[in-house]
Amino acid sequence: MDRMQQLVELLNRYASEYYEQDNPTVSDAEYDALYDELVSLEHKTGTVLKNSPTRRVGGAPLDKFEQSTHLEKLYSLDKCQSKEELKDWFLKIEKATGSFQPVTAEYKFDGLTLNLLYENGSLVKAATRGNGEVGEVVTEQVKTIKTVPLEIDYKGRVEVQGEGIMRLSRLERYNKTAKVPLKNARNGVAGAIRNLDPKITAKRGLDLFCYNIGFSDFKINSQTDMREFILKEGFCTEGEFKVFYNIGEVFEFIDHVESIRDSLDYLIDGLVFKINDVSIREKLGFTEKFPKWAVAFKFKAEEKTTILKDVVWQVSRTGKLNPLAILDSVDIGGVTVKRATLNNYDDIKRKGVKIGSRVFVRRSNDVIPEITGVAEYHDSDVDILPPSKCPACGGEVVFKGPFAYCTNEDDCAPKFVSQISHFASKDAMDIEGFSEKTAEQLYNDLSLKSIDMLYDLKKEDFLNLDGFKDKKPEKILGEIEKSKHTTLDRFLFAIGIDGIGKKTARDIATKFKSLSNVMNSSAEEFLTVDGIGQILADNIVEFFKTPKNITLIEKLLEKGLKIEESEQKDGVFCGMTIVLTGKLPTLTRGQAEKIIIDNGGNVSSSVSKSTSFVLLGSDAGSKLDKAVKLGIKTVSEDEFLNMVKQ
Repeated sequence: MDRMQQLVELLNRYASEYYEQDNPTVSDAEYDALYDELVSLEHKTGTVLKNSPTRRVGGAPLDKFEQSTHLEKLYSLDKCQSKEELKDWFLKIEKATGSFQPVTAEYKFDGLTLNLLYENGSLVKAATRGNGEVGEVVTEQVKTIKTVPLEIDYKGRVEVQGEGIMRLSRLERYNKTAKVPLKNARNGVAGAIRNLDPKITAKRGLDLFCYNIGFSDFKINSQTDMREFILKEGFCTEGEFKVFYNIGEVFEFIDHVESIRDSLDYLIDGLVFKINDVSIREKLGFTEKFPKWAVAFKFKAEEKTTILKDVVWQVSRTGKLNPLAILDSVDIGGVTVKRATLNNYDDIKRKGVKIGSRVFVRRSNDVIPEITGVAEYHDSDVDILPPSKCPACGGEVVFKGPFAYCTNEDDCAPKFVSQISHFASKDAMDIEGFSEKTAEQLYNDLSLKSIDMLYDLKKEDFLNLDGFKDKKPEKILGEIEKSKHTTLDRFLFAIGIDGIGKKTARDIATKFKSLSNVMNSSAEEFLTVDGIGQILADNIVEFFKTPKNITLIEKLLEKGLKIEESEQKDGVFCGMTIVLTGKLPTLTRGQAEKIIIDNGGNVSSSVSKSTSFVLLGSDAGSKLDKAVKLGIKTVSEDEFLNMVKQ
C-alpha cells in the first residue's frame, strides 16, 4: 500500500508537470513503466486508491447519458464583434454604476463547456452545459482528462466550470495514427466527451481549462478570487488573465491577443470581459439569457488567402446554375478547404474576383467556406464570365435577377437527376432505397426523363441495371407503389416548387387542405401563410399556371397517386401556434415538430403576437429575445412533454 500511494503521488505530479506546467521531468516511457507497475499492484491487492490515475479511464461503456440539473444556471454571454460595440457596452455599465468598473479579461476557448461538482473534496459529477440548466452527465468521460483533479483540498460544495479542449498538437498526433482522422479540435473534444465509452475518450488526450465557479457554499468577492481558488485547488488554467482599469488598456490587450492567436496550441474565438466586483454584478443582474456584467468580444471569423484556380457552374434541380470556386487547398481552423461558394454572378462582380487572383477565404462556424474578396491581382488573372450555355447540357441560359437558369426542360441530366432524387427523398415521397445513383441509372440506361415515368417501371426494366440483383427490383418497385399513397405536404415538397421546404409545404397543406385548393389559390391567399412573402407567393402561383407542371401533376394522378387531404388534428395544442428555438436536450427538431402537429398545433418559424409559446432549447438566439420583448411564454422540453402527457 505504501508503494501504491507513492506511485499515485508520483504519477499525479508527473501529469501536472506535463499537462499544466509544460515542463515534463520524465519521458513517456518512464511514465508508462510506473503506470503499469501501479496497475499490476491494484490487480494484485484488489484496491484502487481514490486519487489513482487509473480511475481516469472509467469503466464499461454507459448505456445512455443521464440528465443532471446544475446547481447554478450556466448563462450564455452577450457578444460584440467590434471595438465600437465593446465601447458601447462599457459606457452602458458606466452609466448604470456611475463609474468605470474594473474588468477581468480571459481567453474565450473554443471547445466544449463542462460543469464539475465537488463535494467533500471529491469529484462527484461532471456534466455538459446542455441548455444551461440541465446537462448530460459525463463523469466517467471527464475523469479521463488528466488535467481534471479527482480530489481537491476544499471540503465544501462547489461547481467549477471550464472548457474541454483538444490541443492542436494533440490533434495532429492523433490524426497521424487514427483510422478516421478528426476534422478539427472542436469536433475532437465534443465527440470524445459525448462518446459512451470512456476508454475512447481517454485516447483523445483532452485538457480542461477552468475559468469560473458557478455554485459555491463560500463567499466569492471577485473574479480574481475565483481565479485564485481555481489555481490553488490544482485546476488547469490557460492563457492570460488580466484586470483592466480603462478602455485603452482593454483595446491594447485585444490587439495583442489577436496578434498571437495563430501561435496558440488551442482554439480561441475571442475574449471574455467580466466586471471583477461580485457586489456590482449583483446590482446589474441578468437578462433572460445573459449576465449584464459580462460580454464576449468575438474575433473576426478565421480568414486565409489562397489562389482561385477555377469557377465551375453546378446545376440544381430547379435549373439554377450555382458558381463554385475551386481553390488551391488551404488550412483554415484545422480544416483543409478546397472549394468555396460565390453565391451568384452579381456576387462575383461585386467582389471583383478573377481566376488566378489571390482571394480571402473565410470559414465560420463550420458553414460552407466563402470567398470574401481579393487579396492580390496578377497580370495573368482571367475575368470570370457569366455562363451563356448550361455546362451540363449546352442548353440556353437565362438570368432572373442575379441568378442564371438552364432553360432546357427536357434533356439536362443533372437537373433531372436532382429532381427525381428529391422527389423520392425521405421527407418527400419517401421511396426507401432510391438513391442519386439509382436516379442516374434510370436516366442513362432507361431514358427516364419525367417523374411520372417512375410509376411505369416494371421488374424487367431493372434486370440489366448494375446492382439490381435478387430481390432488390421487387423491393424498390414495392416502395414506389407504396409512395402512391401520400400526404398533401409531402407531395407539395416533392414536386420541387422553388423556395418551398418541408415546413412551408406543411403550413400550406394545413391552411388549404387539398391540392385543388392550393392550385387555385391567389398570391394574396398564400401571403397569409406564415413565412411566405411576395416573391415566394408569386412563385407558387406561377408554378401552378405553368402547363408543363399541370401536365406532370395530371399524369401522376392518372397513374394512381392518392393525396390525402390535410385535416386539423385534435390534441392538447389544437389552435396553438408554436415556435421552436435552440437545441433541445433529447428531441430533434423534427421529432418536436411532429409531436406538435400530431397534437393539433401549428409550427411557426417566427415569433409574433399570435405565438402561443416558444419551445426553448440551449443556445437560443433572436427568437428568444423577441419572445421576451413581446411577453410570449417560453417552455422547456420537460414542460412541453408533460403538456403532451396530460
